[in-house]
Amino acid sequence: MKRTEREPRYTHIVHPFGPLYDASSEILILGSLPSVKSREQNFFYGHPQNRFWPLLAELFDEPAPCSVEEKRALALRHHIALWDTIYSCDIVGSSDSSIRNVVPTDLREILAGSRVQHIFCNGATSGRYFQKYHAPVLGVAATVLPSTSPANAAWTMEKLLDAWRVIREE
Repeated sequence: MKRTEREPRYTHIVHPFGPLYDASSEILILGSLPSVKSREQNFFYGHPQNRFWPLLAELFDEPAPCSVEEKRALALRHHIALWDTIYSCDIVGSSDSSIRNVVPTDLREILAGSRVQHIFCNGATSGRYFQKYHAPVLGVAATVLPSTSPANAAWTMEKLLDAWRVIREE
């Protein structure tokens, strides 16, 4: 069967990098799957318009990090672990709505190797996959926060900051 021009072009993606955490991590923030730009950078939230790193910096009253090393240090300094809910799937570009054939990540390694007490999902897609695959296995709940993705243009930085302040309270 020949593919037509209108059919989306799916790519099978296997998560290209591991989780970020250490033994002192207390908060776990989960995305869904790295975007094309994040996969190119081999690190979390790599799209230049994604507001995750400026938001985290603002929440902790620090300068926005630029390099991967600065981003890694910012997260770990504030006891934040990062990972995603999806280990592999078929996807068109970075479109969460196109995700199919999901294999979830295994969160047990992070939870066993850290002091994580609170889990937050960065956006509804991450929350949906957490609820479907992780909550039943782990027996824990996650708080779903609004996505920092540039696709979530309805949320201004100020609204995101208000919603995300909950991670400082944990």
